[in-house]
Amino acid sequence: MERKVWRRPLTEVQKFEANEYVAACGDSGVTYLFTCDAGGGERGTVYVESNGVDGLQTRGEWVGGWGGHWQEADRSLGGYHACEITHEADSEDDFLRGYYVPSWTGNVTNVIIWRGPNNDNTHCTTNLDKDSWETAKS
Repeated sequence: MERKVWRRPLTEVQKFEANEYVAACGDSGVTYLFTCDAGGGERGTVYVESNGVDGLQTRGEWVGGWGGHWQEADRSLGGYHACEITHEADSEDDFLRGYYVPSWTGNVTNVIIWRGPNNDNTHCTTNLDKDSWETAKS
């Protein structure tokens, strides 16, 4: 028979050290100054990168042979032309990867899409480096 030994309970205390910045009240958001400039006002079509495959796919296709799957096309948002306006876009808004295709050449340009404050409009920029966008404190 094994004999049990009583041990005094020990309390271990750890010091809290913050390892990242925590914003104060009213300092949590950033407002991007998003300039709608893709295509320079030339009419075209905008597509959202929606199938997870790099590059624009305007038609769906069967991939993988026997036992494969249907690869959806990227989703068209319809006709577009740049309004050349700098909009205030909240950092919490969705910024989508996509493609702009001008009507007259068909050349594909990578863009970032912002759907407006109510998510019901289409604005695009060719500046894909979000860190370089102008910001304003919200």
